[in-house]
Amino acid sequence: MKTFWIVTLIILIVLVVALVVLYFVGKRLQKKQDAQAEQMEAMKQTVSMLIIDKKTLPLKQSGLPQMVIDQAPKLMRRSKVPVVKAKVGPRIMTFIADNKVFDLIPVKKEVKAVISGIYIMDVKGIRSQLETPQKKKGFFGRIKAKVTGK
Repeated sequence: MKTFWIVTLIILIVLVVALVVLYFVGKRLQKKQDAQAEQMEAMKQTVSMLIIDKKTLPLKQSGLPQMVIDQAPKLMRRSKVPVVKAKVGPRIMTFIADNKVFDLIPVKKEVKAVISGIYIMDVKGIRSQLETPQKKKGFFGRIKAKVTGK
């Protein structure tokens, strides 16, 4: 019985140490993120662009410049990013969209976008309002709709 309490105490101590370490690491990462957001706000500009295509692709296949891919963290290189191909003036460029904005971006239409470098932060329609796509129903939402007959 004594060994049980010793093992439990050791596990609790390890968990407390892990939580303290995670707290301080999270605090440091939050400061970095705030600094980056502040920098992006300072560099933002509004541009009129014609959206050609939008996809969610792995970073290596996105068509972004090699310098951007090299600067990305190793874990992010395998993850998929929302990529938008757009014509800005006479040039066709590849952008990375914010996850919140990606669903709002219409294909084959002209929009005013707030960009910071190659990052699309916000989108507004030029001639009309942007259509907000309907949110997909989850499993239980579909079952509830079938039962209620709606």
